[in-house]
Amino acid sequence: MVSGTSRAVAESPVPQLSFRWVLASLALCMLLPSLGTSIANVALPTLAGAFAASFQQVQWVVLAYLVATTTLIISVGRLGDLTGRRRLLLAGIALFTAASGLCGLASELWLLIAARAVQGLGAAIMVALAMALVGEAVPKARTGSAMGLLGTMSALGTALGPTLGGVLIARFGWPAIFFINVPLGAVAWVLAQRCLPVEPRAPKPGHVGFDAAGTALLVLTLAAYALAMTVGRGRFSAANIALLVAAALGGALFVWVEARAASPLIHLAMFRDPVLSAGLAMSAIVSTVMMATLVIGPFYLARALGLGTTLVGIVMSAGPLVAALTGVPAGRIVDRLGAQRTSVSGLVGMVVGCLALSMSAAAPCIPGYVIPIVVVTASYALFQAANNTAVMCDVDRDRRGVVSAMLNLSRNLGLITGASVMGAVFALASRADDLTTAPPDAIALGMRVTVAVAAGLVVVALVIALASMSRTRPARPLAS
Repeated sequence: MVSGTSRAVAESPVPQLSFRWVLASLALCMLLPSLGTSIANVALPTLAGAFAASFQQVQWVVLAYLVATTTLIISVGRLGDLTGRRRLLLAGIALFTAASGLCGLASELWLLIAARAVQGLGAAIMVALAMALVGEAVPKARTGSAMGLLGTMSALGTALGPTLGGVLIARFGWPAIFFINVPLGAVAWVLAQRCLPVEPRAPKPGHVGFDAAGTALLVLTLAAYALAMTVGRGRFSAANIALLVAAALGGALFVWVEARAASPLIHLAMFRDPVLSAGLAMSAIVSTVMMATLVIGPFYLARALGLGTTLVGIVMSAGPLVAALTGVPAGRIVDRLGAQRTSVSGLVGMVVGCLALSMSAAAPCIPGYVIPIVVVTASYALFQAANNTAVMCDVDRDRRGVVSAMLNLSRNLGLITGASVMGAVFALASRADDLTTAPPDAIALGMRVTVAVAAGLVVVALVIALASMSRTRPARPLAS
């Protein structure tokens, strides 16, 4: 249920100009973290040369950011609920901006990695609280449009990163990929400080504290899982298995601690809400599928279709470009048709696109890849806007930060799992020791099998969505 105070804030009329500036500030808070993720990948070869380091060493420039963002996002979401989301968001933007500058100034690799971890903390704050603040600053009838815009900016940052990073490195050197965030971060801070509404200070019943024990356990558990899925580049060793076991034990201990905590980081009773539990599960599954297409796409285009590096980059940009173009229209569809029905429609579209991509791999051609990818990506944008709206729309004001963080965490865990597990499925299905030298037929077979598995996963998400709809009343469209 939405509290009376938050309903008044969410549904109060907002001047058109003010509404646009609010959206601009939240949009920048989503753009910068996704840009920070994708722009560093293209710099790894340059960084290896600049610091005379191996790939295994420089990959921590990416991993430090990813692990920090993933492990800390729930904690900062909860902290925002306790201390004020707007205030913590401003601190997060400042931290992200300052850390970006330190990254560019780093003279040693370990300093760059440490600064990237701090930058990841700032990114976690920005991503978690930008979505949570939609409920504070956006009229409820336009929640879907706002969620669609945030999804668009996240996709735009992912798509823009490699191209922008390549240009900046070629012209100004690797520090420029970090320095570019400094003026953008300053603009984001000013917009957020001037445009986001000050939150009302509602009295909290009883003593509400920060769950330090639960936070530490969750951070260690998520760190173990993230490292298990990323270290080793898809080849599982004893270290990966040990990390997975540690993550499982940590997760069980976290649940035990939370069930007994006076002020838990996550109230376990929240998972009894069918909309929330289904939304988190579907987000993780669908993100796993989307990462699978990004992992196997370059190999398929280069080996099965024989495309050069430039053409591979151009064709691969079709997906992020579609996501960037369809996010806002998808949000408007959610406002008109309702979140649950739109979510189901998006999942159906993803199943159709995945099946079409699997079948087209039998006779590889560029249109046979691009058309299904466009369908999958547009349907994903529709699902994401609808699912985010459904989960966030009626959350109690004092839990918006942690629920937004949980939603983003489920997406991050899906992306991490997709890169590792679906990459392993692709390698096994291709029956090749080295994917970079595998014959075209083997790569095409791996593509068909992996995308068929992905379609099966989306069917599971669709079943979850339909089951959730049967347990809740049909949601009316948000727009009157």
